[in-house]
Amino acid sequence: MTEGLIERYRARLPVADDARVITLGEGNTPLVRLDNIPEVNDRDIELYVKYEGLNPTGSFKDRGMTMAITRAVNEGSQAVLCASTGNTSASAAASAARAG
Repeated sequence: MTEGLIERYRARLPVADDARVITLGEGNTPLVRLDNIPEVNDRDIELYVKYEGLNPTGSFKDRGMTMAITRAVNEGSQAVLCASTGNTSASAAASAARAG
């Protein structure tokens, strides 16, 4: 598992030095070069996209949820809940399960 976003950017985030970090190893997703799109549009550019589907729950929502659950745990929360029809709830459930 990768170190995760909070450990990587800890100095820039509102996380105490002694905070328990809840991570699924999110982030560190690759940039993928799209060669055919510039050709189709007759452009001489290099175009890249971030492949967020490689995050643990397959969504970019994991990036923010690691901070949300880390903060909740370190502030003493015993439970979390969210209203969502998909990716946010999947990410929240996975991160909360990791938190215990």
